[in-house]
Amino acid sequence: MLAIALRGELGRDLHLQALALLPPAAIGLALERPIERRLGGLRAVAVAQIVAGAALFAADLRPEHRSQPDAIDHLAVGAAQAAALIPGVSRSGAAITAARLRGLSRESAAALALRSALPVTVGAGLLKGARAVREGVPAELRVPAAAGAAASFASALAALPLARGTRWRAIAAYRVALGIGALALAGRRAGRPLA
Repeated sequence: MLAIALRGELGRDLHLQALALLPPAAIGLALERPIERRLGGLRAVAVAQIVAGAALFAADLRPEHRSQPDAIDHLAVGAAQAAALIPGVSRSGAAITAARLRGLSRESAAALALRSALPVTVGAGLLKGARAVREGVPAELRVPAAAGAAASFASALAALPLARGTRWRAIAAYRVALGIGALALAGRRAGRPLA
């Protein structure tokens, strides 16, 4: 899906795209599993949703100073994509937040986030795929995994027309509200006696 959306831009500015790939690749290889183990609970995901949503909201309030991303912008977006290893943090939301905090226009921030997505998504898919082949996928997880892949593809397809130039305040507010709801749910679960 991303390759189709980026068909006119593939192969352009490869040295800059490599800068956006380095942080998530290095941190993902080194820390992916410890992050998932320690930060994968409902409360941690809810807090990540709230923090990421609030950061996106604040970033979208910033003035638009530039339309041409530089090397530092690519590194910042790469670092933000690495933060998306934390469950509850959206890769595209983190990338857009970093780009907007750096003063890029909404359209340029969305374009940079989209361009940076392809190598990170392909790399993560290859890593997870290799692990699945090596370790095997439990039978009870095969159908949910296929459904998740289909939902991911469908949501990416639906989001492409909305991505460029959007004001993300409503999306940010939704994420904060979702996080607050999840925190409330976690609190109710914590208060229940064990059966």
